[in-house]
Amino acid sequence: MKFAPSPRWLRYSACLLAVSFLVWPPFRAHAQEGSDEVTPAVQQLYAQARAAKKQGDEAAAIEKYRSIIKLAPHLAAAYNNLGMLYFDRHDFAHAAEVLKHGLELDPSMPSAAAMLGMSYAQLGEDEKAQPSLQAALRANPNDDQVEMTLARVLISSRKYQEAALRLSDFVKRNPKDQHAWYLLGKTYLQMSQDALKKINEIDPESVTAHEIAGEIDESMHNYDLALAEYKKAVDLAPQQPGTHMHMGDAYWYIGKWESAQTEFKAELANDPNNCMARWKLGNSMLEANDSSEDALAELNRSIDRCSTLMQARVDRARALVRMGRQAEALPDLLMARKDSPREPSIHFLLANVYRAQGKSAEAQEELRMYGTLQREASAAVAGQANDSNSIKNAAH
Repeated sequence: MKFAPSPRWLRYSACLLAVSFLVWPPFRAHAQEGSDEVTPAVQQLYAQARAAKKQGDEAAAIEKYRSIIKLAPHLAAAYNNLGMLYFDRHDFAHAAEVLKHGLELDPSMPSAAAMLGMSYAQLGEDEKAQPSLQAALRANPNDDQVEMTLARVLISSRKYQEAALRLSDFVKRNPKDQHAWYLLGKTYLQMSQDALKKINEIDPESVTAHEIAGEIDESMHNYDLALAEYKKAVDLAPQQPGTHMHMGDAYWYIGKWESAQTEFKAELANDPNNCMARWKLGNSMLEANDSSEDALAELNRSIDRCSTLMQARVDRARALVRMGRQAEALPDLLMARKDSPREPSIHFLLANVYRAQGKSAEAQEELRMYGTLQREASAAVAGQANDSNSIKNAAH
């Protein structure tokens, strides 16, 4: 997977070149194969190579290192330094060739492993890139550029689970890196698509397959198609928890309250402890202007089991207000306002409650907040519509 060098890549290359240039004599604190090849002639060539690099004459430096390798073919450090020069010039083919030879002489050069892996990645040789990048990361687990390169290589190789692990590790260190988050999301999306494909391969006519197809249609607002898929799932497993919930949700989204109630009741017969089904049943009753007392009973049961379900608390307050029991509605509304202070409907209901209690100032303040939030919501919708039209116009 070849990609254009980014500013971060260039900074990394310069940094790597500055800190990883191996110096001799000696090459290392311990004895190295080929160290007896460090003759005065080799040392002189090395001094000339360093001087040329310092003066910005990389071509001359490369020729000096090539001469060193002819005189001292077992000096791993010379291959590292020459490979780094090629890498810095984005000559990745020569860099890979030289660095591979150097690592065969001395595998304990993490900078060489990093450059070799990234060179292979630039050349699109993903399978060769992976082991070198992994070796570099074992030596330096916090090397961001190497880890990001490895993640790209894994994605290109369709090794999505490994890529997700690498990207998760990366964003922990770099939580504001948008591109990393984008790659992580894209990787999870691909894993999801592969999983859904596998479900269809196993049995395209299963309950799960129909529910997933319905969810996809629903996400695109194709509710007729979604309902058709959910109906197939219900017909296959009418007593399985979840099948009627999907149907009920679809009816609920398009405002078919009676049909929604039928499905939520069927869901509760299969799963009596389903707080969401219980709340949406009560909500559907309120929307259909059915008995407020019946809706209140369902909402009470929902809140008794799931006390943090704020939507149910707001609907319970609605039911109580309709029944003229404003004082009883106040605790739920205050709790809901604390949880969702920018929800307009909560402020509207609070204004109603305060007005009934004779608290004119508080009622006026809640109405003011309601008006402000409604205008902001309308402006946001209009802005989205304008953005959509701009995109369409630009496309034309």
